[in-house]
Amino acid sequence: MNYLKSIFIFSILFSVLSITAVAQQTEEDVRSMLEERDEEIKELVGPEGTTYTDEQRATLKEIINGVIDFEAMAQEALAETYDTIATEKREEFVDLFSTIVRDQSLNNLDIYRAKVTYTSIEVDGNQARVETLAQLENVRTPVNYELRFEEGQWFITDMEIDDVSTAASYNRQFQRTIAQNGFEDLMERLRKRAARA
Repeated sequence: MNYLKSIFIFSILFSVLSITAVAQQTEEDVRSMLEERDEEIKELVGPEGTTYTDEQRATLKEIINGVIDFEAMAQEALAETYDTIATEKREEFVDLFSTIVRDQSLNNLDIYRAKVTYTSIEVDGNQARVETLAQLENVRTPVNYELRFEEGQWFITDMEIDDVSTAASYNRQFQRTIAQNGFEDLMERLRKRAARA
């Protein structure tokens, strides 16, 4: 009886500690994570006209994408179709999706030189939304993030650039292809795009 009681008390204590760990996450924690990431990227990107080795590009790709939850973003991009496909297909889809997004993240490195101003940070438990303005020369672009706190770290689950959601943008493309030609046609297109990455 004492053993069972101890297990019960431990379970409650563990739950309370877990909730407290999430509750202790603040706006400053989220901002610090994003600022550190931004500084790392800016240091590697360097001034305009900088050339990069393959190793530097690989490092940049990892820092830019290392805090993105590609599974969550891919699930949002595929919407209801995600729940209708087999586990193996889901895993392949997430892998292809992440390969494509990671590759596109290096298409225009100038955007990472922009000065970032944080206009709003809201934390609600293990969810957060961050709104920023990125200014490059005279152009100001809203860049917003949806984040989730998991396993002791904040992960980006979606990004909005100029009020356009990354997941929603892909969702429109994917659903159009699925409606016209089916899911397998979408997968074949993604395989070809990922192969070129």
